Amino acid sequence: MSPHFSRGLQRVAVFCLISFLLAVPVQAASLQNETQMHPNIVVFLVDDMGVMDTSVPFLTDAAGKPKRYPLNDYYITPNMEQLAKQGIRFNHFYAMSVCSPTRISIMTGQNAARHHATNWINPRKNNAGPQGPPDWNWEGLKKDDVTLARLLQKAGYRTIHVGKGHFGANGFPGAEPLNLGFDVNIAGAAFGAPGSYYGAKNFGLGTRRAHHAVPHLGKYHGTDIFLTEAITIEANAALASAVKADQPFYLYMAQYAVHAPFDSDPRFADHYQDSGKPKNAQAFATLIEGMDKSLGDIMKQLDALGVAENTLIFFLGDNGSDAPLGHQHAVACAAPLRGKKGAHYEGGMRVPFIAAWAKPNPNNPFQKQLPIPADVIQPQVAAVQDLFPTILEITDVKAPEKYTVDGKRLNKLLLGDRDKSRQEVFLMHYPHSPHRSSYFTTLRIGDWKVIYHYVPSKESEGSHYQLYNLAEDPFEQHNLAESEPKRLKRMMKALVKSMKQHDAQYPVEKGTNKPMLPKVP
Repeated sequence: MSPHFSRGLQRVAVFCLISFLLAVPVQAASLQNETQMHPNIVVFLVDDMGVMDTSVPFLTDAAGKPKRYPLNDYYITPNMEQLAKQGIRFNHFYAMSVCSPTRISIMTGQNAARHHATNWINPRKNNAGPQGPPDWNWEGLKKDDVTLARLLQKAGYRTIHVGKGHFGANGFPGAEPLNLGFDVNIAGAAFGAPGSYYGAKNFGLGTRRAHHAVPHLGKYHGTDIFLTEAITIEANAALASAVKADQPFYLYMAQYAVHAPFDSDPRFADHYQDSGKPKNAQAFATLIEGMDKSLGDIMKQLDALGVAENTLIFFLGDNGSDAPLGHQHAVACAAPLRGKKGAHYEGGMRVPFIAAWAKPNPNNPFQKQLPIPADVIQPQVAAVQDLFPTILEITDVKAPEKYTVDGKRLNKLLLGDRDKSRQEVFLMHYPHSPHRSSYFTTLRIGDWKVIYHYVPSKESEGSHYQLYNLAEDPFEQHNLAESEPKRLKRMMKALVKSMKQHDAQYPVEKGTNKPMLPKVP
């Protein structure tokens, strides 16, 4: 054998060995795709993002087709657009009107009226309000509470918390997501707003907002990175670790964006400087676009790891919009909807909701079980507490036998069908003050919505009652409480019944602990 031929064989052998070694990660990812027993779940939750804070149109015309409004043309969210094209979006999806109640409802599957964390949780002091229920659940989630994360953890999922926690006050178990069923906690704490979005300001550490300094991100301190980017990098690293360990994962990606402070994300600031909108509104839009980039980066990571086909993404907001664009009870920041975060109107509690496989493939075994149609709008009413039973059903995990779940499975709705077994009902209870709306309960049944004010004021038009037909008056301009007395009475009877069924707490009369019960006219 000639020396030249021998060296040639050696080169071929080395080339084959290198090719084999390079192929190993791809083969491993492929093997996981084929052998994975349970789908991965991503809940991508955006803070203070209402249904109009996106370029994706959620509202529809009379024929049920998507209808664009000016705010859809102001915001830039291409990755949301892509996710919506891949899956289904709901245009009557509800959250509680402030953040902690929604977050705990996602974790527990219960309406806030039942779990009693009915206000945003001030981490440092009990913020029931002057006439709020004295024993409301300010402490938040407990170590022994049933939570979605804990149930998935026990079933073998790697449970990953990234971003905003806000599940409980300082000094109580709910302040630390690791106490609630998460294997990993990145950046989660008791507070709901970051000290700063800027790495150059150490995300608040060392500033006057140090009590809200975002934890676990010291490696980024003093750099030019933006908070949304930093937690996305950390989330993607946690995903890689879960895939390497060959575990199905539940990623609860809870963005601090787009909550105040309205720090402008410099990566996107020039997109809005000629918009004619106020500086705060421009900064809010950069937070929206940065959040959208985070969504896109996570979807790319899922694809790169070879698990996108096995991963179901739920995208949603935690309450109505807080865009700094106008009066809290007017048609402005959520136009054409009325109201904003905290308000009793639709703009305070309607949020975007999209469900889609991260990479559609009709031949994937998981996707065969839940074939979500592409680019479809689901008009049926649903709400945040519905995620709990839906995810448990999809992952084949059971809730404890005697545990009360208020949420209803979305599985049929996710197929684009109408579920006749579901009632078109949403209860929102806020027995606190001060906020944009104070001491109120709303109940939607079908097209009708009643708002009960325990303490009438200017914001309630001086009356206990407001009544709207959302089919004929979707933007809540015509209060029918006086002109539809029989309908009002029926709705109020239903509200009282629902409150009793949820074992709800009530505001109290001034200077006493006597509950103020809703009155049927």
